[in-house]
Amino acid sequence: MSQHTPPGQMAPHIPADAYQRAQATGQPVVFVIQDNTSASFPWQRLLIPFAIAGAAALGTWGVVAALCWLMDVAAHTATVIAGAAGPVGAGGITLKLFSKK
Repeated sequence: MSQHTPPGQMAPHIPADAYQRAQATGQPVVFVIQDNTSASFPWQRLLIPFAIAGAAALGTWGVVAALCWLMDVAAHTATVIAGAAGPVGAGGITLKLFSKK
């Protein structure tokens, strides 16, 4: 009958030849478990959300600046076209947008 380890517990693996040699000679088998946990504060847990928020904020400001520039260019273009076209009429109503003095 095989014995299963409960979930969440991992049994260390011993190579068969090392186990058989330990059984034959009576030598103890030593397990070395490397623990990579550190006692310092995990900066990555805090840094990643701030980096994402900063990138989103910079991207938003970039979009706002691009839209402001685009509206400025559109206003200047409309001014130049209206100045060159003279009076604008539609349906019998004529508007003179810019009058020359």
